[in-house]
Amino acid sequence: MHIAFNAWFWNQPHTGSGQYLQRLVFALAKLAPEMKISLILPPNVTITESLPPNISAIPTTGRGGALGKVVFEQRTFPRMVKACGADLAHVPYWGAPLSSPVPLITSVLDVASLILPEYYATGVKGRAYNALISASAGGSAHIITISDSAKADIVEYLKIPPEKITTTYLGVDEVFHPKLGAENDALVRKKYNLPMSFVLYLGGFDYRKQVNQLLYAYTYLAQAEGDNYPLVMAGKEPDWSKRVFPDMRKYADQLNISDYIQWIGYVDEADKPALYRLSDLFVYPSMYEGFGLPPLEAMACGVPVVANALDIFKETLGDGAYLVENARTMGGAMIALLIQKPLRETMINQGLAQATRYTWRKTAQATLKIYESLLP
Repeated sequence: MHIAFNAWFWNQPHTGSGQYLQRLVFALAKLAPEMKISLILPPNVTITESLPPNISAIPTTGRGGALGKVVFEQRTFPRMVKACGADLAHVPYWGAPLSSPVPLITSVLDVASLILPEYYATGVKGRAYNALISASAGGSAHIITISDSAKADIVEYLKIPPEKITTTYLGVDEVFHPKLGAENDALVRKKYNLPMSFVLYLGGFDYRKQVNQLLYAYTYLAQAEGDNYPLVMAGKEPDWSKRVFPDMRKYADQLNISDYIQWIGYVDEADKPALYRLSDLFVYPSMYEGFGLPPLEAMACGVPVVANALDIFKETLGDGAYLVENARTMGGAMIALLIQKPLRETMINQGLAQATRYTWRKTAQATLKIYESLLP
């Protein structure tokens, strides 16, 4: 079996699509060493890390930018799939070609751009691209998604029959562990100048992450315990003037909690397990996710988690996280998990148990089964 991957996001492991691509490919290579995997690289991208013997990288030429991405997806990738002799093609994000020389699998991680008005495509080019990828998804031999909640959205918004869609949950890397690698925690604390105790948010700052809810919820904690439990905001800060990035620094000033907040910016992937372990509590206020990996990573590190009671989190986090309905109950949950030791220990244990359900090996096994079903 020979699988060709669209590797547009290979060198972007900080994105959900890039992380999914890398973790899935390496897990497949380990699970099925007899399978050949070809990574069709976008222009000007090279792979510097060592690859397993059954993975090969195929470079391409062309231009970058939005137009270059469309050309790569629609023309270059299918051409290279045919040239390398692959049996199947897999596009691990929502950007498949309209036609493929072999059966095509497309991974649609979420459809936020069709559900949330703030993400609707603007301009003629944006709307045209949305129409293009929506049509291409429908022409795929099979669709992979990462939760049953996301599957329901795909059925509703892309009108794809449910029998053509399979849920393959994401995995939690083995490095996310309460003790494994803990000898580096002190170095990470020093690197980011972290306080001894703190509440953590790690993620993006776009509208759907609803960081404003976290900031408002934190006002309940800041009044009494702000000095003892400052709020650490981790993640690359965006251009706050853009439409999908409401200015959270300005909002923190309006709430009079800026003195209790530490913005540490981009966090290296290798430092994330230690960052989770060093925190006393992880809060994830997102209003829409295809899966939501960060809270599971935190749970796997032995950290109690607070998140919104969305269908997706009821599905993936279960009783491993403290799920809330609004900012007020989020604030109450934060205080309870910091000061009530029995509740805290219960949530930590339930979180650890829930996180063990998700491994990249399971993701690879489910994906391999789909590949096999599409071959004669």
